[in-house]
Amino acid sequence: MNEGWLALIQQALSLLFSLDPEVWSIISVSFAVSFAALAITLLPSMVLGFLLAFTRFPGRWLVTNLIQTLQSIPTVVIGLLVYLLLTRMGPLGDLKWLFTQQGMILGQMLICAPVLVAMSQAAFTSVDRRAWETSRTLGAPKLSAIWAVCRELKVPLLLAIVAAFSRILTEIGCSMMVGGNIAGVTRNIPTAIALETSKGDFAQAIALGLVLLVLALILNFALGTLRGKAEPRSH
Repeated sequence: MNEGWLALIQQALSLLFSLDPEVWSIISVSFAVSFAALAITLLPSMVLGFLLAFTRFPGRWLVTNLIQTLQSIPTVVIGLLVYLLLTRMGPLGDLKWLFTQQGMILGQMLICAPVLVAMSQAAFTSVDRRAWETSRTLGAPKLSAIWAVCRELKVPLLLAIVAAFSRILTEIGCSMMVGGNIAGVTRNIPTAIALETSKGDFAQAIALGLVLLVLALILNFALGTLRGKAEPRSH
């Protein structure tokens, strides 16, 4: 590694540890928007995943295929859809959410919901149905029975949450189109990295990239620990 790269990394670390206002504003916007989108979407998505796994209802096949299709749609296409909805001529234009954090949250909700539904459905499908049936036979309320099943699946469900959060935290297409990359308002980590790299300001781009790298390491370590505790120990 040459001296130029070392200098860039030092500058990047300096921006982070000196609590540079611009860098930390970008980080706070990114996490605030993504956490809000995940929090709003989490419970409805998990419930839908449970229903798709444990019940049979008219249109179930259609809903399942729609979820799978939405998973594969590029985020820039979702951004275009949300943009058209929120533009002045669109059906949601009166909300005036275009180029706001609310608009970004809406877009990220549409991105993370299919991931949460599909992965939670797969997790619920894999569980032994006797855990649910036994709880219901013993007279447990539905919510208690669902909670018992979720406890059995805490690692797969946490993996679904992490996968959905990672997808929205790192997506750029929807955020750029709906948020507009406005400094201090809608500029998040991915859009800032793209902008600063195009400007040649690699120090800030590296600093923001390090934040994502550290977050990935923390999440993977935590999930690995949970997975290890969940696995039966051999004697």
